[in-house]
Amino acid sequence: MEDEKYAKELDVAVKAVHMACSLCRRVQRGLVSRAGDAVKSKEDDSPVTVADWGVQATISWLLTEVFGSQSVSIVAEEDVQALSKSDSAGLLAAVVDAVNECLDNAPNFGLHKLDKHLTTQEVLEAIKRCNSAGGPEGRYWVLDPVDGTLGFVRGNQYAVALALIEDGEVIIGVLGCPNYPMKKEWLNYHHHYYQSTSAATDDSWEKGCLMYARRGSGKAWMQPLLHGDVNIESQYEARLIRVSSVDDPAQATFCEPVEKANSNQSFTAGLAHSVGFRKQPLRVYSMVKYAAIARGDAEVFMKFARCGYKEKIWDHAAGVVIVQEAGGVVTDAGGKPLDFSRGVYLEGLDRGIIVCCGSILHEKIIGAVYASWDSSNL
Repeated sequence: MEDEKYAKELDVAVKAVHMACSLCRRVQRGLVSRAGDAVKSKEDDSPVTVADWGVQATISWLLTEVFGSQSVSIVAEEDVQALSKSDSAGLLAAVVDAVNECLDNAPNFGLHKLDKHLTTQEVLEAIKRCNSAGGPEGRYWVLDPVDGTLGFVRGNQYAVALALIEDGEVIIGVLGCPNYPMKKEWLNYHHHYYQSTSAATDDSWEKGCLMYARRGSGKAWMQPLLHGDVNIESQYEARLIRVSSVDDPAQATFCEPVEKANSNQSFTAGLAHSVGFRKQPLRVYSMVKYAAIARGDAEVFMKFARCGYKEKIWDHAAGVVIVQEAGGVVTDAGGKPLDFSRGVYLEGLDRGIIVCCGSILHEKIIGAVYASWDSSNL
């Protein structure tokens, strides 16, 4: 019965993220040719694109259609302020077009096609509907429409992340990674992902992957993203993924953020050296770091935020449950579970976040944090 309890939610979430990834791919392909219209700066200077708003509108609309507007509450990153400005008419039109083009292909993803296209007002309402503040009670979805927007803009790694939280606990996590190949051997840890290589021309590379998990199942799954007009029913095969069994720091690969603005990479580097990591870090945008650990491509993700930066729940919720159900360990740097029950931020976070493939590496890192912290400049 427990498996059946969230079966519909998981099924719809997986299909919605598949659709969202298809929208992102179309937008990313056209990003270079119409960058002026497709990219807008937010107040914090991070770029936001047609894909951010398009994904948020699409997933918001799909969840509401299936579960009803009275039953759906969504915490999400984007609002409509920038879209509503008088000089954003072209951008708004591009968002509406992207949403409707995506929804036209709903039958390929096992969902119903609309009788008619959404209007501009309906798209804006779908985006605005994502106004939940989260908290310790009730059920709400958490969405990061394009996690790693800089990676998206640069043609690198990014993710579509959707999670379901109930009474403060993450129940379902779905992570779509459009530029993350199904096969580990197509990864290059120490350089950017060059999609002009011979491997990149293979359909399997272009498919990317999608991962998902349900709390308490002890299982995490991965399937290829749909490509072209392939129907989801003919390619709905998923395989179990597990974290790496490596517990020797000298053999382990650790991940850290690409951007230095919100994380202290010098402390992470010192910590990695003291623990005994010898490999170069895998610096990758977005929650693809969680995906890498969940399927065994890397062993550790460490993030220590700079003073004043607060982690948002949408940057971690989906990835955390997938790694945990794949056999990994996720805590703050003091060894405590992450608390998703206190609104849009991970309040009470002890210094940083540690994600590991297993308890042995995790304990070594926690010990090193305590040993190194007093001498750090954080």
